[in-house]
Amino acid sequence: MSASLEELQHGLRALGPVVVAFSGGADSALLAKVAHDTLGGEAVLCATALSPSLGAGEEVECRALAGEWGLRWVGVETSEMLDAAYVANGADRCARCKTALMDALAPLAASEEATVVLGVNVSDLGDHRPGQAAAAAAGARFPLVEAGFTKEDIRHWSRVLGLRTWDKPAAACLASRLPYGTPVTLGRLAAVEEAEASLRGLGFAQLRVRHHGEVARIEVETDALAEVLACRADVVAAVRGAGFEFVALDLEGFRSGSLNRTLGRHRRSATESGAP
Repeated sequence: MSASLEELQHGLRALGPVVVAFSGGADSALLAKVAHDTLGGEAVLCATALSPSLGAGEEVECRALAGEWGLRWVGVETSEMLDAAYVANGADRCARCKTALMDALAPLAASEEATVVLGVNVSDLGDHRPGQAAAAAAGARFPLVEAGFTKEDIRHWSRVLGLRTWDKPAAACLASRLPYGTPVTLGRLAAVEEAEASLRGLGFAQLRVRHHGEVARIEVETDALAEVLACRADVVAAVRGAGFEFVALDLEGFRSGSLNRTLGRHRRSATESGAP
């Protein structure tokens, strides 16, 4: 591995007390555990953003990890659904979300005399992720990036440290399943969550259900495509049970940020319509 655990520990010591934005995924889990072990429990507060974009199972997982590892943990309500720009789901949706997150974490950081840290890693830097810039502008730091950690490094060191999150599938907020320009609503988020939960119940771990109106576009890893077809009736029943009329299997397979390929078209459409 190219990244050093000692370098991450050194960076955390230089920061001092931290509030970790804790989603329970592999990235934030490693950051939280190393921060806890390096700085001590009283210097680390793990905060999970609670909103309709977070699946119910993720909150349960965050609570469970905090209990297992002895982390100080708190759930924090965020208000992105009250932001019309976020609901409109433009190209800056992630920035609006991270702004709401930082607004919620700022009082905690102030009371702890701490720095907000996020589990962004080097592998995240190449994609369209305006939320990173918004968080950094609000004072957040990215210790994993500063220590040179890639996603591969995170999984390696998590496994070395015995963290059960080492192979946890990549996750993202439920709103990321909606194409840009499709308004974020509670109904759409709930449909995606239910469909994905049902598919995980069939044994598919790494997946996305992209919401295209009446159509659900399923992304699974390419080596699982045949398995989806083998249990086609169960897959169709699971997804239609979540409220979709039509079920499509994406032959390109799972890839994070697949909807970003439409960004250019969305921006042109927004410009032509006079939208900000």
